[in-house]
Amino acid sequence: MKKIKIGFIAGVIALTATTSCKKLDLTPYDSIEVTTAFRNMQDAQLWDNGLYAILRGRVYGTYTVSQDVQADQLNATLDYGNRNGSPHRWGDSFLADDGSLTTAWQQYYYAITDINKALEGFETIAVTGADATKLNQYKGDALLARAFYYHNLIIRFAKPYEPATAATDLGVPLITKYDVSLQPSRASVKQVYDQIIADITQAKTYLTSVAGVPGAKTFTIDAALALEARVRLHMQDWTGAYTAANTVIGRSTYPLISSIDSYKAYWATDGTQESILQMNVNTTNEFPNVNNIYLGYLAGNKRFDPDFVPAQWVINSYADADIRKTAYFESKPIAISTTNNINLILVNKYPGNPSLFTTATTNYAHAPKVFRVAELYVIAAEAAYKAGNEGNALTVLNALRTARGIGSVNVSGTALYQAIKDERFRELAFEGFRLFDLKRWHEGFTRHDAQNTSVINRGATFDALSVPANADKFTWGIPTNDIIINSNLVQNPGW
Repeated sequence: MKKIKIGFIAGVIALTATTSCKKLDLTPYDSIEVTTAFRNMQDAQLWDNGLYAILRGRVYGTYTVSQDVQADQLNATLDYGNRNGSPHRWGDSFLADDGSLTTAWQQYYYAITDINKALEGFETIAVTGADATKLNQYKGDALLARAFYYHNLIIRFAKPYEPATAATDLGVPLITKYDVSLQPSRASVKQVYDQIIADITQAKTYLTSVAGVPGAKTFTIDAALALEARVRLHMQDWTGAYTAANTVIGRSTYPLISSIDSYKAYWATDGTQESILQMNVNTTNEFPNVNNIYLGYLAGNKRFDPDFVPAQWVINSYADADIRKTAYFESKPIAISTTNNINLILVNKYPGNPSLFTTATTNYAHAPKVFRVAELYVIAAEAAYKAGNEGNALTVLNALRTARGIGSVNVSGTALYQAIKDERFRELAFEGFRLFDLKRWHEGFTRHDAQNTSVINRGATFDALSVPANADKFTWGIPTNDIIINSNLVQNPGW
């Protein structure tokens, strides 16, 4: 009797009450039979619901902040308590058993395992007509989720995609069939990206009639194109990235916000105007991960005690007229260590949506914005520039700049490329992109210009940390436990 391990947190748990094939062949408490798991469309819907429950748990929280604290935007306060300390300090204390690495590795593969079983099981359900269309949508959801997880794995645990070496550079284990006994070796970077693109391409055929709407809570054709644009940018497929991004931009379904109040509300109360995919959340059984390292509100004395604060150069990179400056930052009274009588500018991009509070004060909960149209503008600008079309690059860059209140620029050549990179940094700050952008651009960094040195940890591993381009730990180490139990895995350099 063939069995599978239960993985889904929601939905599929209802399938655990199964019958045995034979009286003495009892189903283990943590397994279900394949024939029982995929009987009909109701079962298929349960698996699809479970897919989104897992996806909601794989965005925001550690899946965003770990790489952001590792980069150059933030300084650790005196009260940070070593939370996220190892990636922030780099060096010998950042080991391959660090929770930021192991969580991402394990939980992305956990999700992929369930998706592989779902894709296999969906093929056993015989349906026609409208049910067949719906089942194909579930297949598209699964394929797109798998592509999303593999891309998150490859940008963390492998070298950036370089066309000349991608076929030989080590990627991550590529698993597309359920096999609990498998001990896979690492596929090449090219093989992994080829699989990601294949999954997206097939998903688009299944989702072609699922039109995008602002704030969509499930995958749509626009979400597929948004992921494709992101992936192709990392692959240096400039034409493909521009085409995918510009297709969504050209629909005008997600108009850019140009009002300060509207943009601040978009983040503070989970507006949807620019959101291509925004996860469904509630306070009962669909609570999201939270980006709670930036505020640390102390209700008792109405002050803030954050783990990390933005460097002054980050704040200064926004013009006063930039609506993002008001939305992303706010001056607040702090209580850090013995300092209680000053204000500091804190990251206020994730203040907590009041409709999701479970007490009188913030719990920092938001509906995660998985894909935003603004990302597609900076993708299209960079891809057009790298493809040699500066006119298109300038057009899309200036459309974003104008909407954000800072007006157009008229530059070319390397000045245009720098303007595009600067705009990408400003738009996507604190959303988990910065480290991986520096990595694919082959740029190092030196932390500098802290806001207030009296409230942060100082020294060569903190506010003065200098990391050269292509440093080993831009690429995360394969978790130690996996290296031990799977002799087919090869560790990354420097770990």
